[in-house]
Amino acid sequence: MRITVDPDRCVGAGQCVLNAPAVFDQDDDGLVTLLTEPGPDQESTVRLAGALCPSRAITVHEG
Repeated sequence: MRITVDPDRCVGAGQCVLNAPAVFDQDDDGLVTLLTEPGPDQESTVRLAGALCPSRAITVHEG
């Protein structure tokens, strides 16, 4: 699994941080930042964060 984030699409809803705080954060403007690639134990929460992102700023690449 690989994650990409697009801060230009981000609306600052914070669902990513609420669901996977070890992987995502928000910068001073409230936009998504990727802290680290997820480990195997974080994959389900990262998928959920991507699915819940209202602006689709998070893309989960499988494989």
